[in-house]
Amino acid sequence: MVAVPARADVVVIGAGQAGLSVAYYLQRLGVRSGVDQVVLDRGPGPGGAWQHRWPALRLGSAHRVHDLPGMRRTGITFETADRTRPARDVVSEYYGHYERFFGLDVRRPVTVAAVFDRGADLVVRTTVGEITARVVVNATGTWGSPFVPYYPGVRDFAGLQVHTATYRDAADFAGQRVLVVGGGTSAIGFLLELEGVAAKTWWATRRPVDYLDQGTLDLEAAVNAVDQQDEAARTGRALPSIVSGTGVPKTRRIASAIQRGVLAPRPMFDHLEPHAVVWPDGAWEPIDAVVWATGFRPDIRHLSPLRLHEKVGGVQVTSGAAERDPRIFFAGYGPTASTVGANRAGRTLARQVFAALGDTTVPVDTDPQPAVLEVPRDEQQDHVAQLMARFFTDA
Repeated sequence: MVAVPARADVVVIGAGQAGLSVAYYLQRLGVRSGVDQVVLDRGPGPGGAWQHRWPALRLGSAHRVHDLPGMRRTGITFETADRTRPARDVVSEYYGHYERFFGLDVRRPVTVAAVFDRGADLVVRTTVGEITARVVVNATGTWGSPFVPYYPGVRDFAGLQVHTATYRDAADFAGQRVLVVGGGTSAIGFLLELEGVAAKTWWATRRPVDYLDQGTLDLEAAVNAVDQQDEAARTGRALPSIVSGTGVPKTRRIASAIQRGVLAPRPMFDHLEPHAVVWPDGAWEPIDAVVWATGFRPDIRHLSPLRLHEKVGGVQVTSGAAERDPRIFFAGYGPTASTVGANRAGRTLARQVFAALGDTTVPVDTDPQPAVLEVPRDEQQDHVAQLMARFFTDA
């Protein structure tokens, strides 16, 4: 059985892109992995949320996966990864290699049940014991907190219902009539996979789908989306959807599917019946399954004892730290939730954590990665926007 130490200066919760990035930079600052810091991960193996994604998903069709900091030094890079293999297998393999190469001591499978305030310290309660810590870095992402909106009749529907988090294979819907709900890239991906497999598909969205004719993410839209995420995090509001602020690039593949009639969104349905969907105009269609591509929420239920939530629905996070408890840092939250955002923020957050431990001087590391500290905010946003544009491009 895996064991955890009774005490650590820093506990990093989550070993996905954000958690590993912070752990890597903390180690470069002298916060020794397995001694001064411990990384906890509830997954059975490396790969973060990617290890749970459906087998048909490939790196060529998924959002771009960016290299972890220093990854090229290990001899691997996602730039040259095999795009014919399941994305989950490639990411799990690469992350595992990365953890071993840099000696990042990840304890798994360990689930964090709760984090408590115990005066000067924090207590991290896990399935295998408690850890007393000075600082906690929460890097749990969103995969463990799927969001399914309530609509009348949802609980009465007798057919199959799956969410992005539990979707496995288009073959599971062979010959069925499938309703896909959601206006983002996951919904589009499911509809494309189900073409020719399901008997028929319908697509329901809360708002019209905003396609970007240029085929790549508009830089101004990307900057606005980052701003919206950052503003929500700073003010403690619930985080908005990235796609709602950027639109969906109309790639060649998507444009072709639109022409074929595969991507024909309809307004949200009125209600579900045990074996049918009823549209706002009263039209009735028999269906066998519903795929909820309706996104996720930050997975931070284990932080509930700390009462970090604001009345407006979110956690107020400024410069990576919770306003209500500056010992709690958030990695991969809000504007840093993408793989590139989490990667760039890791270095900055690691230095902030290091300072919070009581050291007044941050050592200078020799990491060959480009420095991102002390960069004017508008330049950071522009860089993020450019990378997000590549992030959404479909070859």
